[in-house]
Formats: sequence, C-alpha cells, structure tokens
Amino acid sequence: MYTLSIIAPVVALGAMGLFFGLLLAVSSKIFHVEQDERLPQITEVLPGANCGGCGYPGCSGFASAVVAGEAPCSGCAVGGPETAAKIAAIMGVEAGAQDRKVAHVNCRGGHNAKRKFEYEGIQDCLAASKVGSGDLACAYGCLGYGTCEKACPYDAIHVVNGVAVVQADKCRACGLCVSSCPRHLISLVSEKQDVFVSCSSHDRGPVLRENCNIGCIGCTLCQKTCKHDAIHVVDNLASIDYDKCVNCGECVAVCPRKLIVRASSITSETRQSAL
Repeated sequence: MYTLSIIAPVVALGAMGLFFGLLLAVSSKIFHVEQDERLPQITEVLPGANCGGCGYPGCSGFASAVVAGEAPCSGCAVGGPETAAKIAAIMGVEAGAQDRKVAHVNCRGGHNAKRKFEYEGIQDCLAASKVGSGDLACAYGCLGYGTCEKACPYDAIHVVNGVAVVQADKCRACGLCVSSCPRHLISLVSEKQDVFVSCSSHDRGPVLRENCNIGCIGCTLCQKTCKHDAIHVVDNLASIDYDKCVNCGECVAVCPRKLIVRASSITSETRQSAL
C-alpha cells in the first residue's frame, strides 16, 4: 500500500507530462508560421549595431522591414554600400544609389558662448541641463560636456573648444549622438550638403548678442542674397532648405556673424585645434 502511494503520483505526473508534451507538439504544428528564409540571411549580413538609425527597432527589425518591402536595401547607414549590395543580392533586386548621411551639430557657440555660472557637477550634458536649465547663457546651444561623444561607437564626434564637432569621414550615421543630445542640436543630413547654419537659437538679436558672440541675429542678409530661395529667416533663425540649396556659398560670404559655414571649413578648424 505504501509503495502504491508513491508510484501512483509518479505515474500521474509522467502521464501529465506525456499529455502536455503531445499537446505542445500538436500545437506547434497547427500554429507554425513559415519564416521567410531571406530574413536570417539579411540579419546575418547586417553589422549588428542595433543603433536604430534605420528607423526600425534594431537590425532584426530592419531585416523584417526589408523582407516585407517596407524598407530599402540601402536603409542601413552603418553598413553602407557594401551591406546594401549584399542585401540587394539576397532580395534579388538592384541596390540602387545610396545617399550617405552624416551627423551635423547645429551650433558653433563653444567658447564664444557665455556661461551663467561655473558648473562643477557630472560631466554630462543631460546632468548639466538639469541644473538651472544648464550653465550656458544660450538656452539653445551646445553644453559641451560630451554626452554625444560618449554615445558614439565610431569615435566620430568630439568636443572641440567647448562645442561638439563631427568628423564626417568617421561618421556612420547611426544616430546615437542625435538621440543622446538633450538639446536636440544634432541632425543627420546628406553628405552632399556642404553649407550649414551652425546655430539653433531663436532669441532676438539683442538677447543673442548678450549670450553668444557668433549666433544668428536674424539680419536676413543670407535670405536676400540667395538666388535659389534656399534660405529663410524664420523665428529669428536662418534655415536652409536642403532640397533647394546648391552649395554655392553666397550666404556663407555675406553672413556677418560667420555662423553659416562650409563643412570643409569645420573639418579644417577641427584638425587645426587638434594640433
């Protein structure tokens, strides 16, 4: 009787295990979803950065979007043309031309911008922005504590003379610096774009002059000079329409504050500062 009381539960558990095992096996057959064989192949050729720069949740999300026809083969900026070609081969289509993008910091303030007080906290832009809305007098400018620099896995962005600067040849357009900036000063633009308004302030001229030595004062000289209707002053700040801009540089020449710049000049200044 004692032996039976031990054996019975063991047999019952075994029977239950067998029953549920069979149930799972049958369910897996009934509810099985066929996976497109191209999905793991595309995932395999992706760089695995899982940066989200493509607009999808990680590399697997992008691969699923490509297979579904919702994303282009050239959508992975980190992988570049080589990865785009491999994905296109898997999909059996032409890769197409890829407009490479790079990050750009819309501020040149740095040491030209005034500070309200001396910040002695954690060397992080988000942390600094929580203390009196930041120590920078300009509420729109780069705080310069290198949060973007720490976020970049490609060593493509550094704080130089108090302001973040992108080294275009290293940038992979992953977008991590864009999302890490608490003041939203960084954007991804076409590598073909050479002229930029390196300011984000919407303060009026008198206030701007008090806060920064080179910020946009909204004088509209650039707007009046442009023959392509590609630059306008909106809410006290010059803004370039990249679809219309032909990189002629006439706005660069007339800007009295020298804040409309060519990408090549930013690169040159950065290299000189590093020497």
